[in-house]
Amino acid sequence: MPPAQPEFRAIRSTRAFEEVAAQIRNELAQGRLKVGNRLPSERDLSEKFGTSRNTLREALRLLEHAGLVRRQKGASGGAFITEATGEAISADLMDMYHSGAIGPAQLTEARIWLESVIVREACLRAMPSDIEALRANVATAQTVQDDFDRRAETHFEFHRILARITRNQIMVVLMDGLLVVLRHFVRSLGNYENKFVLPSRRRFLKLMETRDVEGAVAEMESSLKRLQRNYLAHAAVPAARKDS
Repeated sequence: MPPAQPEFRAIRSTRAFEEVAAQIRNELAQGRLKVGNRLPSERDLSEKFGTSRNTLREALRLLEHAGLVRRQKGASGGAFITEATGEAISADLMDMYHSGAIGPAQLTEARIWLESVIVREACLRAMPSDIEALRANVATAQTVQDDFDRRAETHFEFHRILARITRNQIMVVLMDGLLVVLRHFVRSLGNYENKFVLPSRRRFLKLMETRDVEGAVAEMESSLKRLQRNYLAHAAVPAARKDS
């Protein structure tokens, strides 16, 4: 059978670009558009939707921001349906952080909650190769203790590895999104003392290897709560100086 064709309708909305984007999303949900498909030309789409090209381009920009469409220039270019990633979530969280909708306290608190869920499942699903990846990360972290940027990135990667161990892409995307904002926040603080982290990591790995779920969760929560106190204390110092 020939592949199903998208069924687009003329737009009658004052916010036409949103309805255009909604119809393209619906065609993807119905399976008439699939990852890798090239959308019709701007001219053809404008005619089908009954909109201007400017309206269509605004809709495509909206879908591109959401990670659903990739636009490519050139003779073989056009707008293509792409596999969605978590980049849009990261961008939205960063916008919320910059606008003040979420602050450091909420950010670090949510990170503790999410990590507890991830650790619980990672303990149950970890393979020997996963444990080795975590152990290698800890070894690397030991060698970069005097390099703030590399140390921070290595510690963030430890949490990404844990998220991947769950074999659940939603957990991976959520953790990536939080870490993007957390990285920005941590870099704004500058260097700080966290010598307790590596000993905690080693205790955590021993608990994880023995499948001690509750012990591993408790160890991770204790370490993250201590980090949270350090982060918020450092964040309060510049604010106090600014007010004085």
